[in-house]
Amino acid sequence: MSLVPRGVGAGPRRAAPGTAGRSDVERTLYEDDHELFRESVRTFVERFVSPGYSQFIADRVIAREVWHEAGRAGFLGLGVDEEHGGSGIHDYRFNAVWVEELSKVSAGVASSFSVHTDIVAPYVAGLTTQDQQKRWLPAFCSGEMVAAIGMTEPAAGSDLAALRTTAVPDGSDWIINGSKTFITNGYSADFVVLAARTDPGAKAARGITLFGVTADTPGFSRGRKLHKVGQPESDTAELFFTDMRVPADAVIGEVDRGFPRMMERLPQERISVAVSSIAHATQILGETLAYVAERKAFGAAIGSFQHNKFLLAELVTKIDVTQAFVDSCVAAHSRGNLSAVDAAKAKWWSSEVQNAVLDACVQLHGGYGYMTEYRAAQAWMDGRVTKIWAGTNEIMKEIIGRSLGF
Repeated sequence: MSLVPRGVGAGPRRAAPGTAGRSDVERTLYEDDHELFRESVRTFVERFVSPGYSQFIADRVIAREVWHEAGRAGFLGLGVDEEHGGSGIHDYRFNAVWVEELSKVSAGVASSFSVHTDIVAPYVAGLTTQDQQKRWLPAFCSGEMVAAIGMTEPAAGSDLAALRTTAVPDGSDWIINGSKTFITNGYSADFVVLAARTDPGAKAARGITLFGVTADTPGFSRGRKLHKVGQPESDTAELFFTDMRVPADAVIGEVDRGFPRMMERLPQERISVAVSSIAHATQILGETLAYVAERKAFGAAIGSFQHNKFLLAELVTKIDVTQAFVDSCVAAHSRGNLSAVDAAKAKWWSSEVQNAVLDACVQLHGGYGYMTEYRAAQAWMDGRVTKIWAGTNEIMKEIIGRSLGF
């Protein structure tokens, strides 16, 4: 499938995003192919995301046509073989470019698409049988099927080992009962990778199995779209399973081996969050720099006041240093050797820096920064969740602390 929408290729090349053009440190992560791909993503964003952004917020969901356009352009099949409708590209740097460019325009749109391409895709492309891949992947890559991951539960949160959704064998089928909450794409999802406990007698992390479930399965239902502080365009919902019967070939991977498979794939989810967080903060900081250069007080640009100048110096330095570490982690993940600890560091630190930058951007905008029609205000609300999802930052510190022998 094409990774370049029609009309892309003409015009000047734009450099990979640094700290809004202020850093003299060259980013060496990306090659020419990645930058050409970036141009195609930017064109997609300009044509199909930016024009409908306000409506997505009002509807609290991304229009399905945008998913179809992303599928036609080949953006949803990153990491999926061509025989199943994917791009055939197995280089995570392309995923990172996709997430970066979406995040600069809409953190919520980036969240929805990254759940599909960065979180669900590794399960469906990497753990399934050939029959399952033929059944699920073409629609997954085309955008005809929006995907979600069903892990988080009302009483479990970051503790995936404590989930209570159960799957009980009944002949060759499984009967699933339980619920999930805070599910990104939950309201619009056609397909869910669902974690359920299949051995209630097993200890904590053992006895969990993954299932591929379609939304038209009897017993599958969803609650209303949840109202969130930020990212309203990224639909989020509760999912319910009541005596939902699924066949044996709905199992993804091995029975009772779901937890280690989830743990193996969490680093990609966390580096995806890090990529999005730093791209989002970089964009809004760049816009804020332009604002403080134009906004006058006491006869001078407010950016020229010493306090603000020093604050901005701190922010751009934090962005550049964080970007360098995140880029290093993306490179490691592309080589297949990103550790769970480094992924936790990247997720924790980038989200902390993002939130610090966005809070300062609101302050620098003054009263306007508290108005939702200003990008700084919306970004401030959108960014807060990054310290919570993909494992809270407290859990990230626990992972890092354990690696130190404590």
